[in-house]
Amino acid sequence: MDGFALLPAWVQALAATGFTYAMTAAGAACVFFARNMRGRALPLAEGLAAGVMLAASFFSLLLPAMERTEAAGAGRAAVVLTAGFLAGGAFIMLADRMLAKVRGRFSGGKRGALLCAAMTLHNVPEGFAVGVAFGGAGGAVVSAAMLALGIGIQNFPEGLCVSLPLRREGMSAERAFLIGQASGFAEVPAGVLGALAVGLISAMLPWALAFSAGAMVAVVCAELVPSAFGESKTAGSCGVLVGFALMMFLDVLLG
Repeated sequence: MDGFALLPAWVQALAATGFTYAMTAAGAACVFFARNMRGRALPLAEGLAAGVMLAASFFSLLLPAMERTEAAGAGRAAVVLTAGFLAGGAFIMLADRMLAKVRGRFSGGKRGALLCAAMTLHNVPEGFAVGVAFGGAGGAVVSAAMLALGIGIQNFPEGLCVSLPLRREGMSAERAFLIGQASGFAEVPAGVLGALAVGLISAMLPWALAFSAGAMVAVVCAELVPSAFGESKTAGSCGVLVGFALMMFLDVLLG
């Protein structure tokens, strides 16, 4: 760790976000070991993905955004979170309408694009957060590394929750993996940029976090929940609860 601490902040951020991306890819790679599921397995998987994304939108995005704006007062925090959240939701709804016109009946392709877009938007501010942590760490590199470790562990089920529902819809394992891992790669350039532009990124981060949360909730409501609950309310509900609980546990445990 001593040698790592002597590296430039952007190199530290590059290594850290490379790890977080690898964890996303590892989660997405689990799709190669999955077999075609029938019965309640698909709504359970989609519910699990919905629960993971809902928990991540609050614990990993909205809560940190609120903490970063508390110093500016409750009024500013309320405006930033509300405006950013609604903007993110509106972005996904607009993208949904545009993709529906372009792709027509190819719903699997549309869902893949929306899931990848939502997770990418989620991972960009996380990458920024890691980069900002290393850029402003000074001698506290260990705390920044722990942040990257926590995000990386959380990214594993996130990669899985994108690729697995796509595979269940008939998409090839290779394509489902590519979509699942692609969302995590956004953290790498975002982390480097965050380390190089600490002041600017720190000011923008609450807006980006809230925007990403709105996008994720919109995708859950538009795609995952209707599909999961349409096939089996019981399996879908169990998936949502387990997915939410898993992400909540990881976030609280890892701080």
